[in-house]
Amino acid sequence: MTSNSVKESASNAAVSAKEASKAAIENPQTILHSPYMRLALPFVNGGLAGMTATAVIQPVDMVKVRLQLAGEGAKTGPRPTAIGITREIISSGKALDLYTGLSAGLLRQAVYTTARLGFFDTFIKNLNARAEAADRKVTFAERAAAGLSAGGVAAMIGNPADLALVRMQSDGLKAPEARANYRSVFDALVRIPRAEGVAALWAGALPTVIRAMALNMGQLTFFAESKTQLKQHTNLSPQSQTFAASAIAGFFASFLSLPFDFIKTRLQKQSKDPKTGQVPYKGVLDCARKVVAEEGWMRFYRGFGTYYVRIAPHAMVTLIVADYLNLITK
Repeated sequence: MTSNSVKESASNAAVSAKEASKAAIENPQTILHSPYMRLALPFVNGGLAGMTATAVIQPVDMVKVRLQLAGEGAKTGPRPTAIGITREIISSGKALDLYTGLSAGLLRQAVYTTARLGFFDTFIKNLNARAEAADRKVTFAERAAAGLSAGGVAAMIGNPADLALVRMQSDGLKAPEARANYRSVFDALVRIPRAEGVAALWAGALPTVIRAMALNMGQLTFFAESKTQLKQHTNLSPQSQTFAASAIAGFFASFLSLPFDFIKTRLQKQSKDPKTGQVPYKGVLDCARKVVAEEGWMRFYRGFGTYYVRIAPHAMVTLIVADYLNLITK
């Protein structure tokens, strides 16, 4: 009797699973509204949106990194421009060289943007639920805290891919015999810890985290706040509100995060001197001090225009794609 009961239970479970699978295939919304999928969707949509934006903006990011590394350690000398660097890259190779490090950029977005947008969306939903229960609205300070937290956590997770991206983009600045010639982001992620230790993958993590927190606050918090204000005080269409809010958010994200992005790039690009075994910068404060002493305060904002052109469209594409994905997966 017991054996028959077990067989019957197993048979019923198999039938239920088969029916559930058939229902899911016939009605995809069943899958989308499962509890686990509802938790995962903000992360999945965020990652897809970030990767789409990166594929569009990667050439601008490449030029931005080259601008930040030009003239390192010198206060005077040539002042490169975004157009000049773009022309130099194309003339020395081919247009596809502007997409150097794309694999690292996509991996970074798959990790970093998946985490930051997913966590931000999760935090905001929790804040909205609490605000509704207390019969009030979510405050700017709460949105800012959500943006700062999501950015910091995501940056720590995504730092190895970010470092690999900078190494791949800066490799072409070295003498031919000194280049690593990474074949892909995965090749870089294997070779860097093998040569420098696993901790090297988190080089520049502190400014990366601070940059991400500043960028997230500027991008997500100011985007949400600007959109709310534009909706209340203007007659712009929803699409125009999104574009205007993205431009405003892009400015604040750029202004607040560029100095930390600059330091992050310098720290991640550096490698040990073959003769002395020393690196140019000991840390965030040492890098900032040397840049100010040797190159001047304004060097932190070199390439601001390029950085803004990268951040604003990237934010717009990311947010628009994320909104569309959220709409079709409701």
